[in-house]
Amino acid sequence: MIDVIIAGCGPTGATLAAELRLHGVQVLVLEKETEPVPLARIVSLHIRSLELLAMRGLLPRILERGRQRPVGGIFAGIAKPAPKELDSAYLLGIPQPVVVRMLEDHAIGLGAQVRHGCAVAGFEQDEDGVTVELTDGERVRSKYLVGCDGARSTVRKLLGVGFPGEPSRTETLMGEMAATAPQEEIAAKVAEVRATNKRFMLGPVEEGVYRVVVPAAGISAEPPVLEDFQERLRAVAGTDFGVHSPRWLSRFGDATRLAERYRVDRVLLAGDAAHIHPPTGGQGLNLGVQDAFNLGWKLAAQVRGWAPDTLLDTYQTERRPVAADVLDNTRAQMELSSTEAGPRAVRGLLAELMDIDEVNRRLIGKITAIDLRYDFGEGPDLLGRRLPDLDLRQGRLYDRLHQGRGLVLDRTERLNVAGWADRVDLLPDSAAALDAPALLLRPDGYVAWIGEDQQELNRHLARWFGGPA
Repeated sequence: MIDVIIAGCGPTGATLAAELRLHGVQVLVLEKETEPVPLARIVSLHIRSLELLAMRGLLPRILERGRQRPVGGIFAGIAKPAPKELDSAYLLGIPQPVVVRMLEDHAIGLGAQVRHGCAVAGFEQDEDGVTVELTDGERVRSKYLVGCDGARSTVRKLLGVGFPGEPSRTETLMGEMAATAPQEEIAAKVAEVRATNKRFMLGPVEEGVYRVVVPAAGISAEPPVLEDFQERLRAVAGTDFGVHSPRWLSRFGDATRLAERYRVDRVLLAGDAAHIHPPTGGQGLNLGVQDAFNLGWKLAAQVRGWAPDTLLDTYQTERRPVAADVLDNTRAQMELSSTEAGPRAVRGLLAELMDIDEVNRRLIGKITAIDLRYDFGEGPDLLGRRLPDLDLRQGRLYDRLHQGRGLVLDRTERLNVAGWADRVDLLPDSAAALDAPALLLRPDGYVAWIGEDQQELNRHLARWFGGPA
């Protein structure tokens, strides 16, 4: 019997596979595509995602392949500089196929088995496991199944989990193509159109090649062709800029849906299988990767037998409200992109308010997930929040989290993790730049306890990491 089968090897599935392998869990990942998706769409890795990747030692490799860009101007495309005192001043723009390939290679390097050209056709679960039928007719038995198979998730549909929300009301065309118009003429026309139409963009990718984003004429299930772009550019901008020789073409809608449940017994959902929303703010990939970091160590604990009774349930209670908030902020951003007079007036008012640094930072925090706080009960403001990468006496904090274990950072240098040393590391460091005597950090980098009493620490170790060995 395999420990965990993951349907889908996109960013969410590959990340989850790697997290499980850090704890020795046997993983089979099923990916229906035989070749990487050819669309070289640029995605943004936000601050929190970059921090999580740094915790696993992946950041240097990711940075080599991406382009850093300022954090400012990402909420509804309102042009404001990054707020002061932000933990990080940049996002990373990177082609999505590059991210997927690196995360898949990372998972394989840790021992995950990835099978391309194969997907889930059906499954049955009982109290001991899940029998998964593959599209090639094979039947495989596993302890758990996780659907990371996208917005049209087969796993979610077979599971019978509702996916309520709103269907697409508008669609947008996006692609990369050459253009014959002079760059200066293009830049001037783009500035003119974007003054009133924020869903339009035509920006350079390289010499003579542009990324084009333009509202579609309506809703269609057909893949777009070059003529669709030319027609819509003429309708919106008054010119098609001489676009030709497309590299890739796609369309996306503004459908917004949230799964009613993230778990039914031994079957779970993550990433786009659990939530979809408009791409404004570039949050989709990041939300899925962060789902995987939250779920990975908890599911591993369940498989390995040391999970507290309610640990796996916290995946839904923590992550579903985060997704609901993302759905709401993308709804708001889509309204702010409207060309109607009312939304334009609201956009102008919000732009004024964003001159207040705290307002600007709050909105950036929503997009980049750095202001997320899980409800771990009463305590200092830091409880339930992420911990930035701190300077330590020996190196950096995130360098101590590569193995996906818990960590007690102890400035008192009096505490111990006896009984939990197989799951939690102890780091005495009286010089750590931390406004707390000691804290317990979960494998996903969130602060689960703050204090200095050994008995209190033991109680919280048991809450998150099970009984002592």
